[in-house]
Amino acid sequence: MSEKNAKLLSVLKLQPVVPVLVIEDLSTAVPLARALVAGGLKAIEITLRTPAALEAIRAVANEVEGAVAGAGTILNAAQFEAAVEAGSQFIVSPGTTQELIDAAADSDIPLLPGAATASEVMGLREEGYQVLKFFPAEQAGGAAYLKSLSSPLAGTLFCPTGGISLANARDYLSLPNVVCVGGSWVAPKDLVAKGDWAGITKLAAEAAALKG
Repeated sequence: MSEKNAKLLSVLKLQPVVPVLVIEDLSTAVPLARALVAGGLKAIEITLRTPAALEAIRAVANEVEGAVAGAGTILNAAQFEAAVEAGSQFIVSPGTTQELIDAAADSDIPLLPGAATASEVMGLREEGYQVLKFFPAEQAGGAAYLKSLSSPLAGTLFCPTGGISLANARDYLSLPNVVCVGGSWVAPKDLVAKGDWAGITKLAAEAAALKG
């Protein structure tokens, strides 16, 4: 498990912000990912919320130099396996079930499991997880709540996701138990629809430059 924790950390430490993408049109996946990588955001989470998601992961993994493709919104073992088969190098879930933990245990690909309470964090620590997704971050108590977990649950690191933007990202990144944040603001729907890849690269560069 320590090897998987290290593998996951090596991905999350690539940048302060992991883009969380919802790919509606498969043809946008590769140019969007290239724009994000050009701006300094190499690790990219593509959520399994659309019919195009798995093929988008496959395309980014195979065609975008420098990209580290991951899959998000993974809810069960079948989705986990499909995402890995498509080329995902990390898996992200909004919460955690025993089925997901078992699927992750049988795979070399690391899981970033979701947790929103101290009890959920404690349960995942017992399973050997040291790096978790805090979701939905803003709705679950925000940076102040996550800060309050840093002392009693020392040694656990988080990637907060949900309601995070350029305006509040630093609030999270300044915390000792935050390794990075997840956010969708770096790939707004209007810029994707227009194919404004230069605009997205600019947003990605701003995000990549964020410090705690």
